[in-house]
Amino acid sequence: MKVLHILRSEPDETVEKLSAAISKKNTATVVPLYQDNVDWQALVDDIFAHDKVICWW
Repeated sequence: MKVLHILRSEPDETVEKLSAAISKKNTATVVPLYQDNVDWQALVDDIFAHDKVICWW
């Protein structure tokens, strides 16, 4: 299963642990929105290319 993690803000320790646990047996991609230069078209493509999308605030 392909999992996409979208991070709205810099992850704290809890988010890092949870996302690592979810991604352990899966292929995972992480997209940080809190950094500059977000490629929005690539993000939309990634959303449709992954089986599961998790948004972290």
